Amino acid sequence: MSGLNLALAQGGIEFKQFVRTRESLVFTLLFPVVLMFIFGSIFGNIVITPPGEIPQVTLSQYFVTGMIASGIMATGFQNLAITIPIERDRGVLKRYRGTPMPKWVFFAGKILCVAALALISIVMLLAVAVAFYDIHLPDTGQKWFTFAWVSVLGLISCTLCGIAFSGVAKTGRAGPAVVTPIALILQFTSGVFFEYKDLPHWMQQFAALFPLKWMCQGLRSVFLPESFASQEVAGSYELGRVALVLAAWCVGGLVLCLLGFRWTTKREG
Repeated sequence: MSGLNLALAQGGIEFKQFVRTRESLVFTLLFPVVLMFIFGSIFGNIVITPPGEIPQVTLSQYFVTGMIASGIMATGFQNLAITIPIERDRGVLKRYRGTPMPKWVFFAGKILCVAALALISIVMLLAVAVAFYDIHLPDTGQKWFTFAWVSVLGLISCTLCGIAFSGVAKTGRAGPAVVTPIALILQFTSGVFFEYKDLPHWMQQFAALFPLKWMCQGLRSVFLPESFASQEVAGSYELGRVALVLAAWCVGGLVLCLLGFRWTTKREG
């Protein structure tokens, strides 16, 4: 069997295992949708553009663009940072390492599974956003292209960071307790639940160090009017900087994976 077929087969196995785990399915795919409904209903039609400016942007529209970015983070970072420690605890990774299968196939399977889950998550969140919150799909090829590269770079960076961060949890049971607070902190500081420009300056500086803030900003350029760019902290969507930061995190995430990934628990050496 060729390397590509091995990777596809491993990706299929990973996907089947995921959908058979009800907790992972609900937390990774359905929880962002539930949050979108809850916070979207709370924000309602609160207008956040300056008085008289047309087209108007509501807080719920601002929020759902951030939730799409959060859905990408959930399928990449949260999913892998929680499930890999569980597999390590159960000895699954140790058995993988002892088989003739090339190690890269294991990671390729994880990446393919995450890509499939991210696509499903994006479709679900977009469907809710379009149906209930007056979000319009991109109407130009340039916006679709921006949507594609922001999503892909964001997913790659989150996936690599999730694999790297999986080495932090000492046990599989500790994974959710370690990962979930970090994800929530990033969501609250990156312009998901609140307007980024209204956050304290130190909080903005903190969020700017991580991919989620830039993913949210890039997606706002796709789904919100071009005129809304003036409401960003820098007065523009800064797509060049968005691409640069996300690409840097892809490289940095790969380095962290190479340095921090562990096949066995610490007690096993």
